Amino acid sequence: MLFGDNRVEIIPDTLFKLDGGAMFGVVPRVIWERVCPPDDKNRIAMNMNCVFVETAREKILIETGIGEKWTEKQTAMYGIERERPFAESLRAITGYSPEDITIVINTHLHFDHAGGNTLNAECGIRNAESAASTIPHSALCVPQFKNARYLVSKSELAHADSPHERDRASYLPENWQPMRETGQLEPMPDNYEIEGIKLMTERGHSETMQTWRLDAGGKTLYGFADLIPMKAHVSFPYIAGYDLYPVETLAFKKRIIPQAVKEGWYCIFYHEVDAPLCRLNEDGGTLTPIKL
Repeated sequence: MLFGDNRVEIIPDTLFKLDGGAMFGVVPRVIWERVCPPDDKNRIAMNMNCVFVETAREKILIETGIGEKWTEKQTAMYGIERERPFAESLRAITGYSPEDITIVINTHLHFDHAGGNTLNAECGIRNAESAASTIPHSALCVPQFKNARYLVSKSELAHADSPHERDRASYLPENWQPMRETGQLEPMPDNYEIEGIKLMTERGHSETMQTWRLDAGGKTLYGFADLIPMKAHVSFPYIAGYDLYPVETLAFKKRIIPQAVKEGWYCIFYHEVDAPLCRLNEDGGTLTPIKL
């Protein structure tokens, strides 16, 4: 779609599954299963909706999905159902190849947002089970977007290098270290703007995750990242158990959702399966995402 002078496209990566209870925190299953029916392992289906923005000067990719470096065991554990490589989806939707991307933006470096930053090199596979290896990451993984600058906040990068005990499993160095070694990784401020896209650090899901916003043509496009991962999480009490600071996630939702409703924002739900792009409608205190 055209968004002001920019071309914007959503690039779905692949379906995967996480525990439904973890995704809905204190909300009981008898309530959340009405909107997200779980499988026999209590997992709910999600996607990774990366966003391509083409400006007059740059071809930008916001997030890169879960990646393709997973072992058979990990693929089964996360219920990954990949129909085609991300590069094929990118070409089919935008007409461009990974080599054409000039900027990659990661709101944070969890594996389901930054896993597609890199691909396996011919000489080996780097994964969570080999994270203690002393082999250089560049010998095992290579940047998927070899001509791109990779942007991530310096605070998030510092946290990824020394993660919290609760989110350590979400940070896999093979998703950012190869670009550090090639010189493509650029640490950015906690809040910055590139080509009209504003990145803002919002404490909640973690201390250093960012949301993003693009204002163009009198419209606003807003990416919640993991603060509101799916349409079902629009309701204030629906907060993922993965969030390190759930009370602050709630404060964010109470601040940002009324503004999104009032100003008619186009909202991106990164993990939504059916309708990642919506506007929010409020009627009698009930919030409803309206598919665009």
